[in-house]
This record gives sequence, C-alpha cells and structure tokens, in this order.
Amino acid sequence: MNHGQKVRVLYKTILRLHRGMPPALQEMGNNYVKDEFKRHKNCSPMESQKFMSEWAGYALNLAQQLGLRGKPGPIGMIGEDLTESQLQHFRDEQIAQLYELLVEAKR
Repeated sequence: MNHGQKVRVLYKTILRLHRGMPPALQEMGNNYVKDEFKRHKNCSPMESQKFMSEWAGYALNLAQQLGLRGKPGPIGMIGEDLTESQLQHFRDEQIAQLYELLVEAKR
C-alpha cells in the first residue's frame, strides 16, 4: 500500500469511528479531521510520519473507547486529557485550534 492509500484508509476509518459518537461530537470531530487532513496534504515526510502516527493512535484509542459495537459510554468516557508535556510540543497555531475546539465543545 502506498502512502496516499494509507492516508485515505486512516481518514475513512476515523470518519467511520465517528459514527459511533453522539451527533454533536461526530459533526465537530468530522469537521476537525477533514480540516487537519487538508492542512497536512503537502507536509514534509517527517511531519507526515508524525501526523499519521498521532492520528492512528487517535483511531485506536477511539475504537477502544467506543467498544466493539460502536456504542459510546457516557460522554465523559470519550477522549482523553492532554498532558503538559504534549502541550509543550504544540505550535501557537495548534494551541489556538485547541481553544476553538474547547469553545465549540462547551456550546
């Protein structure tokens, strides 16, 4: 499988997993994923490797949280907190995106 095929499989897998989330979270998650994949379409090979690794981890984590049948538990059971170490690796633009997600999630 070439790189482009791997990206498409991961992208479609994430969107399929989002179907098991509550509708508001599904819509927000889908919009975020679509935007991120578009933003990284022409990134460097090094960035691409990290990007794919992080999103694959997200997909695995979400699959575990949703369970085999794709039915979520309570809302608090979906997602995980970022550590301070993880936040220190983010660029200012990414911190701003996280803040926008926080505002949107609290609406």
